[in-house]
Amino acid sequence: MQKTINIKNKKARFQYEILDKYTAGIVLTGTEIKSIRSSKASIAESFCEFNEQGELFVVNMTIQEYAFGNYYNHKPKAVRKLLLNKRELKKLNKEVQNSGLTIIPLRLFINDKGYAKLDIALAKGKKLFDKRETIKDRDNKRDLDRIKKAYK
Repeated sequence: MQKTINIKNKKARFQYEILDKYTAGIVLTGTEIKSIRSSKASIAESFCEFNEQGELFVVNMTIQEYAFGNYYNHKPKAVRKLLLNKRELKKLNKEVQNSGLTIIPLRLFINDKGYAKLDIALAKGKKLFDKRETIKDRDNKRDLDRIKKAYK
């Protein structure tokens, strides 16, 4: 039985306000899927951008070289194409160009059929005071949970 692969971008929700989510396929070559299945990937510093033809690519996604790969091993920081419907691509492209929003990957996983998928989000960057407010809310919730637990 195959173990589940769930690689997350933990800083994404702290640094960005998530507006809309999509699930996209990834075009992988050769040994990349083997490295992903062994959880040797990172999407921490990655982002998505469009090229001149309107295709969406993920940049700065790190997939480590496959340990048993030989001459045909892949490059760890290659730019990889994302697969979405034409309607979704047009909508995302319009939002990015007009509103100045960004597209960030949230989660890399393997679905039931064995394909690597990437959850991406249309996001707006948070300001410093928004980040401070997020930290304050998290601390208040933690303290409230401790108080509730003490009275049970």
